[in-house]
Amino acid sequence: MPDALELLTTRRSFKPAELSDPGPTPAEIDTLLTVASRVPDHGKLAPWRFIVFEGDARRAAGAAIVTAFRAKYPDAKTEHVEAERERLTRAPLVIAVVSRAAPHVKIPEWEQVLSAGAAAMNLVLAAHALGYGASWITEWYAYDRVVLDALGLKPHERIAGFVHIGRPPGPAEDRPRPSLEEIASRFPG
Repeated sequence: MPDALELLTTRRSFKPAELSDPGPTPAEIDTLLTVASRVPDHGKLAPWRFIVFEGDARRAAGAAIVTAFRAKYPDAKTEHVEAERERLTRAPLVIAVVSRAAPHVKIPEWEQVLSAGAAAMNLVLAAHALGYGASWITEWYAYDRVVLDALGLKPHERIAGFVHIGRPPGPAEDRPRPSLEEIASRFPG
């Protein structure tokens, strides 16, 4: 297992279609979810939850995506409909991070949303630590109420991201990153 700083500085995203079998084992999935849940959580609200899509469940979820897609685009070509059906089959494992942020007397909703984002990032880092590649994306269906209802989200819940996980094709190329001079300042400036 890489040391922590090496892990953090070598993490890269992969396109979901680049991620292949074999995916994580059941024990590794438990590890991924355990690490994902170890994030700052003011008030111990657990303002997030996870939906695991593996095996045939990925295709079943794709049926819900297709239903919503066809309603929006009734004249869509067959190949576009099939591409939508395969959205969650591009990688061996997809884990949806669901934000359960809600009004609270003491804990701002924004902090709860950020906690869900931290859970998604921990999930990505845990996948990298286990030797997998990952891609944290949303895409249109993460914002479509018909899809969210079909996936079992409650009215106040939202998708923070779908994290696609599988074997990477090899080392990822790094992309240009902003220089610290562009993104960091010292106060007073």
